[in-house]
Amino acid sequence: MSAPTSDLIAALRRAGIAEVDDSVRRRAEYSTDASLYRVLPTVVVFPRHPDEIAAVVEVSRTAGVPLTARGAGTSIAGNAVGTGVVMDFSRHLNRIHRIDPDAATAVVAPGVVLDDVQRAAAPHGLRFGPDPSTHSRCTIGGMIGNNACGSRALGYGRTADNVVALDLVTGTGEALRTTDRASPTLSALQRVIRSQLAVIRTEFGRFDRQVSGYSLEHLLPESGFDVAKAFVGSEGTWGVIREATLRLVRTPAQHALLVLGYPDMATAADAVPTLLEHRPIACEGLDARIVNVVRGRKGAAALPPLPDGNGWLFVEFGGDEPGEVVARAQAALGVAAAKDGWVVPDATAAAALWRIREDGAGLAARATDPPGLSGWEDAAVPPEHLGEYLRAFEALMADRGLTGVPYGHFGDGCVHIRIDFPLHRPEGRRIFREFLTDAAQLVAGYGGSMSGEHGDGRARGALLPLMYSAAAIDAFAAVKGVFDPDEVLNPGVIVRPRPPDADLREVAAAPLRAGLGFGYHQDGGDFSAAVHRCTGVGKCRVADGAGVMCPSYRATRDEKDSTRGRARVLQELANGSAVRGWRAPEVAESLDLCLSCKACSSECPTGVDMATYKAEVLYQRYRHRPRPPAHYSLGWLPRWARLASLAPRAVNRLAAGRLAPLGKRLAGVDERRALPAFASRTFRRWFADHPVADGDPVLLWVDTFTNHFTPQVGIAAVAVLEAAGYSVRIPDRRLCCGLTWISTGQLDTARKQLHRSVDTLAEPAAAGVPVVGLEPSCTAALRSDAVDLLGADERVTAVSGAVRTLAELLGSTDGWAPPDLSGTVAVVQPHCHQHAVLGFDADRALLRAAGVQTHIVDGCCGLAGNFGAERGHYDVSVAVAENDLLPAVRGHPDATVLTDGFSCRTQLDQLAHRGGVHLAELLAAGLPPARPG
Repeated sequence: MSAPTSDLIAALRRAGIAEVDDSVRRRAEYSTDASLYRVLPTVVVFPRHPDEIAAVVEVSRTAGVPLTARGAGTSIAGNAVGTGVVMDFSRHLNRIHRIDPDAATAVVAPGVVLDDVQRAAAPHGLRFGPDPSTHSRCTIGGMIGNNACGSRALGYGRTADNVVALDLVTGTGEALRTTDRASPTLSALQRVIRSQLAVIRTEFGRFDRQVSGYSLEHLLPESGFDVAKAFVGSEGTWGVIREATLRLVRTPAQHALLVLGYPDMATAADAVPTLLEHRPIACEGLDARIVNVVRGRKGAAALPPLPDGNGWLFVEFGGDEPGEVVARAQAALGVAAAKDGWVVPDATAAAALWRIREDGAGLAARATDPPGLSGWEDAAVPPEHLGEYLRAFEALMADRGLTGVPYGHFGDGCVHIRIDFPLHRPEGRRIFREFLTDAAQLVAGYGGSMSGEHGDGRARGALLPLMYSAAAIDAFAAVKGVFDPDEVLNPGVIVRPRPPDADLREVAAAPLRAGLGFGYHQDGGDFSAAVHRCTGVGKCRVADGAGVMCPSYRATRDEKDSTRGRARVLQELANGSAVRGWRAPEVAESLDLCLSCKACSSECPTGVDMATYKAEVLYQRYRHRPRPPAHYSLGWLPRWARLASLAPRAVNRLAAGRLAPLGKRLAGVDERRALPAFASRTFRRWFADHPVADGDPVLLWVDTFTNHFTPQVGIAAVAVLEAAGYSVRIPDRRLCCGLTWISTGQLDTARKQLHRSVDTLAEPAAAGVPVVGLEPSCTAALRSDAVDLLGADERVTAVSGAVRTLAELLGSTDGWAPPDLSGTVAVVQPHCHQHAVLGFDADRALLRAAGVQTHIVDGCCGLAGNFGAERGHYDVSVAVAENDLLPAVRGHPDATVLTDGFSCRTQLDQLAHRGGVHLAELLAAGLPPARPG
């Protein structure tokens, strides 16, 4: 730690700031947001009380150290990163102080998440109007900083239109309430505005999405000198928010979604002015290439039907009478000039379409090759010029040899796009800079704004003179000087900005290809490219609600334990700057609480796969070196299980005896974790005595867990498959998918195991014999990890394609119907790897056909193979289980608990004392009794 840094930390602590962190790992986590920019802060602080905010500002002023306020870090323009102090409001200052349904207002702390506000307001029939696609994690403070808008700003207004009052600390250290006219800061501000009336009246507030620069039009006398509204969009350069009073709007009782298909996005944009005459509350554009990413990753079944076209408009209407809302949608359909279109018939399909739109930023990034980048992200023009602007913009990209996928808030004239800037090439920085300049001139020529909702930040601040006159630029500086004369607050943004090509994260990253354990085939064999998939949109920071990602973040609420936080540390590993080498302690700390659940691989819009990255890091860290005890005990489980099967009763007695605590310590297992008992007779031994039935051949994959711990699952599966008309076989050789070796980073051994398995399975797979897996993690390893580790040659691809879950095979079996299980109520816990790799749709359909009433848990069990058994992980393992699984089980005490994962059943047994059953067991229990003989 340098002397200036130690002095700063000492000053912060003397000022009463409890949480101050200058560790390399923490600084790496906060070095970037959702933008292209990377700036290592000096220190990160987490204020616990509003009084600490003023204290941090004062220390920063006194020390002359920059201060950047940060919420969820979902800023796309680079306005949530800085060189000095980064202050994270989301960790502690995240409370809703009160909802006033009569006044339709909410008073909140700046770190509160938008969805939490919506949940608190919903019982009163209210909501906060703006709803950016990051609504599940973005904070109100961040929305105020950027003047966030979202899809329904068309109906409810921007953040600026929905802020009543702010309590803040200015860069001068003044505690200011925006309604206080006795403030010396506001008196000085009035003098500046009076001197700038002409330029403000002519250049500001020309259309709704003019967000670039400061929104000085709100300070005009005729606008009531509304400081709160003017503060919105100042990007943390005027002051730091302590509390916000928000205006809430009434929620329409009824909604209707109209989906319209067009030949291309520009033609879709041409239709917008006509559609706006029908008063929609949202009008969103979506390019077909984004939809194709979803189709490629999740299959066509994941997509609701869409009208014919290469671009779509999602037009939502709201009101209190369903007939009137649908009538307006139908009237709009009649004048939309679309190739095809319809009113979406049900809320479920509408929600699925909105999810695709909300994931637009991440999906658009993967729709080009190389992946698209932010930088020119959210320009806006008056809607009547949108079609013409899009055609000119497409021509500009083509002229520069660039490609981008447009989408966004077409009803407001705001276009989001990710562009394949070639920053990996020597001339990439120049191309980036020149394109931004040309694009800014283009949008200014249409009377538009370089930013329509994300702010200027580091990406566009230097381009403001292309949009505003020199007098307007001077006005920005004068207002900044009133609030922050020492330029402590977020310097380099809007006023005296940094160049747009400075501090680019992608430029700092070098390829990392040699000696890798995995192939990273989708990333050109480059680990650096793989970890740079993370664009920072922060979907992994969702603390509640649907989805599995990221279980450890949901338990700890710490950026360190989010997928994004881990990716940032790995990006620093790749660029070799702050984090040095695979064995760096920051890397170990960052990955320690990763459960390797793989949920991020399917839920992260850009396809980050932290389980694979963790396995790679462990492989590199311990290759040819001694490993932690758990890697030998839990990582070698298939070998130990085979030995234990020679005397299972004796092993079980030893595992439960007086020496068990010592054995667990030696094995790296938490002493509170009970060890599962070995079966007295393995499944293989049972199957050896079982007569082979007639029927179509199916190969049952015998995994370690089924064979040695729960042979009853395999026995039930044989009964179900035979009842469905199959002749069940098992491999003659004892095979392994390599899962436990993969999760502990022993990739050389895992590769050998998978080679043996592929050698055995390739012939029946090529002959069309399905391979049925019962343990989801093992099944997923055969379907996915085998390709990653061995390469996509013909044999590996054949085996991967032959692997089926039990539900997938049964659901595709002609003439088969499940037993009638009507009256069965089941809490269903899909295994994380099934959720991420295999999918649960086949199981859901099968259970529905069987008449089972299901309550499906959206979350991880917390045991996750070896994770929850390892010393140091038990408390987090329990906390993860308490997120979703355990409350669901307690809420349905009489229900069957259905889960195919051995880890999930073990966690249930140990924490809830409830026995879980496998799908095979549930189905087998419903079969008619076998006839004698």
